[in-house]
Amino acid sequence: MAEQRPLRFGILGAARIAPDALIKAAQNVPDAEVVAVAARDPKRAREFADAHGIPRVLATYDDVVNDPELDVIYNPLPNSLHCEWTIAALRAGKHVLCEKPLASNAAEAERMARAADESGKLLGEAFHYRYHPLADRVRALMSDGTLGRLVHVEGQFSVPIPETNIRFDWTLAGGATMDLGCYPLHMIRYFSGLTLRVIRANAETGPKNIDIAMDVDLELAGRVTAKMNCAMKKDSPLMASFMARGERGELRVTNPIAPHRGHQLSVKTGAGERTETVPGDTTFTYQLRAFAKAVRGEAKFPTDGAEGIINMRVIDDVYRAAGLPPRAT
Repeated sequence: MAEQRPLRFGILGAARIAPDALIKAAQNVPDAEVVAVAARDPKRAREFADAHGIPRVLATYDDVVNDPELDVIYNPLPNSLHCEWTIAALRAGKHVLCEKPLASNAAEAERMARAADESGKLLGEAFHYRYHPLADRVRALMSDGTLGRLVHVEGQFSVPIPETNIRFDWTLAGGATMDLGCYPLHMIRYFSGLTLRVIRANAETGPKNIDIAMDVDLELAGRVTAKMNCAMKKDSPLMASFMARGERGELRVTNPIAPHRGHQLSVKTGAGERTETVPGDTTFTYQLRAFAKAVRGEAKFPTDGAEGIINMRVIDDVYRAAGLPPRAT
């Protein structure tokens, strides 16, 4: 791979998230360019490529994975296909940026991380919120003494999603906790810097084994309590939030997941209450910059395969606590 040219990305599938998560971000990251795509429906792949200025349309996912001109594979396929195609790409000598959640379950995540280690290639999980300056600001406020000793943390994410969506499909590793709850679960760990344990979980189900809403009680190290709830019911409000309460104050964040689309951070202590916003590019732009640097060996990519295993273990524990099987089991 030439060190001076941009990293060449190929996309598996014509997913709705791909334009924001990669294609538009690449326009702001000189070290990345999207050059190829394949989809199950060749007509859709061609339309997608034409709409987004992608020069090459390949016939199959295999063709993308094995294309010698590509350096990185972006995998936004349904959750159930993350493991198979990510491992295929890694074994073909490609770095992989895989959408969250990394896999269907922790066992798959372990296989994926092992394949990355064996290939010497980077496996990244696309928790884009983690790369925005807002995330650094929240973590700093929770660790610099502003709130005092941490007592309780909460994370929420709900989106009204039509029941025809793939997230309602068991065979595709669907579920609200998989696609929505994975964010606040990750945030609770990252912002607090603490390990967590699932205490209890309660699921509202739609199709068999598919959670359309989930409420979870957690315990963090140091006897800190936490709660996570997520929902994808058709009448769910569109909202994302994070809250941390300490002995000296409370922090609240609206829209920590996509802060570039509007957010607010507020801190309330004995000295009063203040609000702020943290300016910056899109979360996806920051993520792509970080990924490119990691591929070049200039920095570590924080949400890598090893980190993905931890998050998938938590998700598996949530499902078990709710009396539901982890996905793909």
